[in-house]
Amino acid sequence: MIDLLDITAKRAALTPDAVAFEDLATGEHATYRELDERAARAAGLLAARAVQPGDRIAVLCRNRIAFFELLFACGKLGTLLVPLNWRMPAAELSALVDDSQPRLLLHGREDAETAAELARCGLERIDLDAPGSTGYVALRDASPAQTGRQCWPADQAWYLLYTSGTTGKPKAVIQTYGMALANYVNIGRAIDLRNGDTTVNFLPLFHTAGINLHTLPVLLAGGRVLVMPGFDVDRMMRLLAAGDVDLFFGVPAVYRQMSLHPAFETTDFARVRHWGCGGAPLTDALVAQFERRGVTVCNGMGMTETGPTVFLADAAAARAKPGTVGRPQLLAAARIVDADGHDVPAGATGELWLTGAGITPGYWSRPEATRAAFTDDGWLRTGDLARCDEDGDFFIVGRLKDMFISGGENVYPAEIENVLVEHPDVLEAAVVGVPDPRWGEVGRAYVLARPGTTLDATVLTTFVRARVAAYKVPKTFVIVHDFPRTAAGKIQKHLLDRNGMRW
Repeated sequence: MIDLLDITAKRAALTPDAVAFEDLATGEHATYRELDERAARAAGLLAARAVQPGDRIAVLCRNRIAFFELLFACGKLGTLLVPLNWRMPAAELSALVDDSQPRLLLHGREDAETAAELARCGLERIDLDAPGSTGYVALRDASPAQTGRQCWPADQAWYLLYTSGTTGKPKAVIQTYGMALANYVNIGRAIDLRNGDTTVNFLPLFHTAGINLHTLPVLLAGGRVLVMPGFDVDRMMRLLAAGDVDLFFGVPAVYRQMSLHPAFETTDFARVRHWGCGGAPLTDALVAQFERRGVTVCNGMGMTETGPTVFLADAAAARAKPGTVGRPQLLAAARIVDADGHDVPAGATGELWLTGAGITPGYWSRPEATRAAFTDDGWLRTGDLARCDEDGDFFIVGRLKDMFISGGENVYPAEIENVLVEHPDVLEAAVVGVPDPRWGEVGRAYVLARPGTTLDATVLTTFVRARVAAYKVPKTFVIVHDFPRTAAGKIQKHLLDRNGMRW
């Protein structure tokens, strides 16, 4: 694998006066020359606090330019950045801090109280927003520039991302420099990434998409990144209407918010060259809604463990085959296997296994979990169920753990969820298997109504029964006001109440 050279130093040499970042909340700008200078001084700040190669630095903040200064500072020093999930309370975060053992905690003003709780054990902290000589900006600017390493080894850890935990306790996935380069190749080819492209950074930075889709690849290409502290649908619709965005990537929840916005029917989306979606499949109904507005949303699939890009459908496949995630990109390979690890024929469903340059070497301090995730010959067991058609296009059917057996028949919840959201009054749905004395397991559907509508279980039963086999029809329906979600917008099914009570 090819090593990376110091990213900000190279970009500062190539395009020093091009704008790298623009913070939409504050109006702050940073050219590539300024970004490299800030990252070097941030590295000096860390070095002055005796941070050594291999040490961890934790950061707890909303989206901001300083996060990326710290990320590149860690690259210069050979230290590891540990982004923390600001949605977690201190009680949960303390377990991640204990696991990663950071030398320093940097945080934003919104998370100062949580950071103070985490620092009670003696962890030094720096406020990214504090004014005066003790704040991050003043400390950074007073520090001597630390140019650090010119070469960033491909197999070396750069940062740790704790999985969002759709099924249990988070684990820290190791992210290497080589994974960043592989993702740049994989996503760059898939979206036709060009020098000078503009994208928007709004997905949480403790999630792989917040860093890698598309911010880090755009920076490698010398483009411009517009930073939002978090997703703001009004501001996003204004940006799109003004033609300020070339590349857009969102999760289904983001696309859903945009589709419900008053300006959705009148906004001209033509400037955006590529629309991507990940985290979970975009429903066929939502794809059709955007297609009607001239927007082809390309579904993709990746994981924190894959850096993340593995699949991304091209526009032709997205239009012709709703639901496909396309084919493995240039530096990725995929197999679909049965329970014995044998490849299944085209059209059959099995577990998705992946390999390639973008795959993580494993989990931080979890050798047993790492061994369990990989086959003896190095394939990552994803736990996702997939099928591949005769053309080589892949479809994600659901999670292996989500599948249930009803009356001897396999039921894949994603199929039923996709049918449910075709109903005009259903905004979102989640189906789980629950015990049944006659059939072993049956489906229970949790459904979220579109604004201004009401739902009726009898009507939904009839609607689903007309479209799928009887054994797939949920036996019960639960109307919810919202779903528990991960940072990527995935529904956390293990947190849904399976005892028949409304969540």
